[in-house]
Amino acid sequence: MKARILIVNGHPYPDSYCTALTKAYAEGAATAAHQPEVREIHLSQLDFEPNLKYGFHQRMELEPDLIQAQADIRWADHIVFVYPVWWGTMPAILKGFIDRVFLPGFAFKYRENSALWDKLLKGKSARMIVTMDTPPWYYKWVYNSAGHQVMKRNILQFCGIKPVRVTQIGPVRPSSAKKRTTWLEQVKKLGNQLS
Repeated sequence: MKARILIVNGHPYPDSYCTALTKAYAEGAATAAHQPEVREIHLSQLDFEPNLKYGFHQRMELEPDLIQAQADIRWADHIVFVYPVWWGTMPAILKGFIDRVFLPGFAFKYRENSALWDKLLKGKSARMIVTMDTPPWYYKWVYNSAGHQVMKRNILQFCGIKPVRVTQIGPVRPSSAKKRTTWLEQVKKLGNQLS
């Protein structure tokens, strides 16, 4: 059975370096020995309200793009999230996507009269490919990789997705064209290895 890979580009700008990284991962996967099926979601192209207006007090109907996103997540064996770190964490559009898509009954389910919950996305793995202008060592030792931990532990693993691996790319802003090409090749190799 072919592996099913979903790549979620969480950058709001369609011509971003994250879009180039998304394309590189997809190209690498296309040349993998097991010829996986690959789908892509580019949040910059979706039409949806990113604000969970009522919390969980009142249901918001899912827009067609979010219904498709849920179908793609159910379909996938491995989910790759590509996004920049802004203010220490993900862009608002990606957080809004998670708020609207990773809903109770889809991604997790609280148990009645219990502090425990069911992880409804078990059996899936993930890779976070995260760009930043902060040097990765500084983000780790000074900021304790706080934004990565939120995405990895508080969101993905909370829903049963594991393992979750993290690839940090940066600092991007002062990098040379040669360095950016090197990073694209590294990400292409990740896609080829289906990791």
